[in-house]
Amino acid sequence: TPTQEQIDNDTRTVAQRQYDAFTFVGRMMLATGTSGVHNGFPVAVVANCTITDLEKRAGMALTHTGTKLPIKDLIRMAAQGSDNYLAIFDEHTGQPLYLGRAARTASTAQRLALFGRDHGCTRPNCTAPASRSQAHHISNWRDDGLTNIDTMTLACGRDNRLVDTGGWSTTMGPDGRTHWTPPPLLDVGQPRTNQYHHPTLYPAESGDEGGESDSPAG
Repeated sequence: TPTQEQIDNDTRTVAQRQYDAFTFVGRMMLATGTSGVHNGFPVAVVANCTITDLEKRAGMALTHTGTKLPIKDLIRMAAQGSDNYLAIFDEHTGQPLYLGRAARTASTAQRLALFGRDHGCTRPNCTAPASRSQAHHISNWRDDGLTNIDTMTLACGRDNRLVDTGGWSTTMGPDGRTHWTPPPLLDVGQPRTNQYHHPTLYPAESGDEGGESDSPAG
């Protein structure tokens, strides 16, 4: 409880005091690492940026919820946190983590890597960010699928169930991107891959607007 002298000398408005208090609580939560869990994953900030921007301490990072975060704020948050992970991708060819059949559930480090690689649900036309997506086995676990970084992808809950009960199937293409194939009756030439989360890295492929060339109806 502040003293009367402190109260008298505080010239901030009510709105400013509330803002300062909210900022203080938020920083404490980030620093203590006790923010709870979401979809079985500890609540954390996952951001993607380039090495160039990080070295220059300028530009913007993109969080796994789709929010832009200034690089200077990202560095400050990393300095205040106790558990920080860094994953570096060279055109998405790095495949750092493999669990095989030893575990069905993706580890925290694997989910962080998936967040950094996929940014969100990989089903075509889905805009769900990584924070609303699950670790999906490209080859079903029941069919001897592996819990490896290159055999998993991000899928929102709805699209994950499409593979489990809706007749859809997923494969990893030679380009390292997840390809989604609908059941035959629904295969009307739609695209197989999702460009939404990587508009500059993965421009629309030839045939994507009316379906990729490998589609039976294309």
